[in-house]
Amino acid sequence: MDTLSFKTISANKATVQKEWVLVDATDMVLGRMATQVARLLRGKHKPNFTPHVDCGDNVIIINASKVKLTGNKWDGRTYYTYSLYPGGQRAFSPAQLMAKSPEKLVEKVVKGMLPKNILGTSLLKNLHVYAGAEYPHEAQQPKLIDLNLLK
Repeated sequence: MDTLSFKTISANKATVQKEWVLVDATDMVLGRMATQVARLLRGKHKPNFTPHVDCGDNVIIINASKVKLTGNKWDGRTYYTYSLYPGGQRAFSPAQLMAKSPEKLVEKVVKGMLPKNILGTSLLKNLHVYAGAEYPHEAQQPKLIDLNLLK
């Protein structure tokens, strides 16, 4: 066996094949759904996964307002933002964020599961979250995927 003939194939922007995936978040636990969505965005489910390349899919999440949290997380968990000005630290719970904007709650949780670098920022642009069942991406013909069936 000639071991020099084996080549490691790395994906690049020209060779990667991106798909559009639709996820219905109705009655799904937020953290468990977000881990699967982050995996789809990153492209770790594909055989040609390359860590430094955006080889993931475009993900559309609908019904973000119907997502669930287990335990006492609606009021017990606290998210912080800081504007870098004195007195600019703000704290809010998931319940407050859900009342204001369910899309931002889902985006914040998925963002926390992506790499904290330029690649993570570009991967987050492939995520589209909508509070209701309506979405403007019918032209891309996304395929509906059940996250419970993914491994």
